[in-house]
Amino acid sequence: MPSQRSAPLPRGWSKHVKSGLLHAISLAAMALTVARSRYARWRLQAELERAKGEIALLKEELAIKDARWGRLPSRRRPHFTPIQRMRILQVKAARGWSCEQAAEAFMIDEETMRSWLRRIDEEGENALIQISEPVNKFPDFVRYLVKQLKVLLPTMGKARIAQILARAGLHLGVTTVGRILRETEPMPEDTATLAVIDTRLFTARHPGEVWHVDLTSVPTGPSFWVPWVPFALPQSWPFCWWIAVGVDHFSRAVVGFAVFYNHPTSGDIQRYLGRAIRNASCSPKYIITDRGRQFWCDSFKRWCHRRAIHPRFGAVGKQGSIATVERFIRSTKNECTRHILVPLQLQSMRRGLGAYATWYNEHRPNQALGGRTPREVYGDIRPANARPRFEPRKNWPATGSCAAPQTGIRGARGVRLSLVVQYVEGRRHLPVVELRNAA
Repeated sequence: MPSQRSAPLPRGWSKHVKSGLLHAISLAAMALTVARSRYARWRLQAELERAKGEIALLKEELAIKDARWGRLPSRRRPHFTPIQRMRILQVKAARGWSCEQAAEAFMIDEETMRSWLRRIDEEGENALIQISEPVNKFPDFVRYLVKQLKVLLPTMGKARIAQILARAGLHLGVTTVGRILRETEPMPEDTATLAVIDTRLFTARHPGEVWHVDLTSVPTGPSFWVPWVPFALPQSWPFCWWIAVGVDHFSRAVVGFAVFYNHPTSGDIQRYLGRAIRNASCSPKYIITDRGRQFWCDSFKRWCHRRAIHPRFGAVGKQGSIATVERFIRSTKNECTRHILVPLQLQSMRRGLGAYATWYNEHRPNQALGGRTPREVYGDIRPANARPRFEPRKNWPATGSCAAPQTGIRGARGVRLSLVVQYVEGRRHLPVVELRNAA
């Protein structure tokens, strides 16, 4: 194999190779910069030529149109709209024209131009000069509805308010509701005439079929304890109620509840579940619980086996193993028991929880279900937020999209609405919101 030989380098090469490399890179960068600058200059020159040609064509087009309108007497020419008048005044200010120059450019009388300037500060729908409003801007009464709803239901956040309004027919984005709630500007006087009607509503509840079951305690007025023995130790009536709840996993519907004076036994839970099965007219295939002593025992397992029910148990010490029913218990305490004086009578406690279960199943939008109610999911009913919506923006295009879930427009655009708030069995913490046409 022939040996490889390197070509001899000239003398002094090692002394100048680094500086030569830097000079070569500098020359290449300069050449690239010059080439780019020439290309940019040519591109700008071409764009300037195209712009000049477009301007010439537009001038010719305007001259033809002006000649046509100039042949008509001024009285037969169509009037400018209030928004167009404002645009003409804006062009006049930007050009620095006098009233005479602006009147000549737009073929109107000079006195008409002066009249516009005198009446520029008029307000209201009948104003001669008006500023154009964005088509996606909601009228002031929508802001009033959102703020009034927040006053009536202070515990609800922006997402819940948006879902409630969507079910009532007014689709607003969550960010839009949040922006309205952050506003500190006073509301216009004309929006204060909207009526808020307070009535009662009585409805029935509908149980589900696949269940999560759990227990919780709800303190009464005296709370869990008193400072003397023996009542300082046990958690039982009259210091608290023990409540068993069952929730359908698929639809989040409340399938039943039971109230106990003391910590219930496994037999109490079995009798409660038996009543819930009879009311539902069906037996669940699975029941998921924690490993409490009422469920993790042979008696409960035998009861499930006799009814062809497969018991499943959440992991010990793992949060979220029975998250569905735990989330419902949290909602019950936040939206019901903490807003009322928990009664000491058993029947009163049952009526209060029954009213909440009815409201929860039929009227409360569930975020996990996309704003639908458990009853709509369980019964496969068309959700209220998927029906045609009200559109208070009169200039909104008919084909324009709205906040999710997107639906068509009900009736005419630019409708005014009034807020109607009803309460399940007259309980102020269980509202049912409705929007009605105020026209």
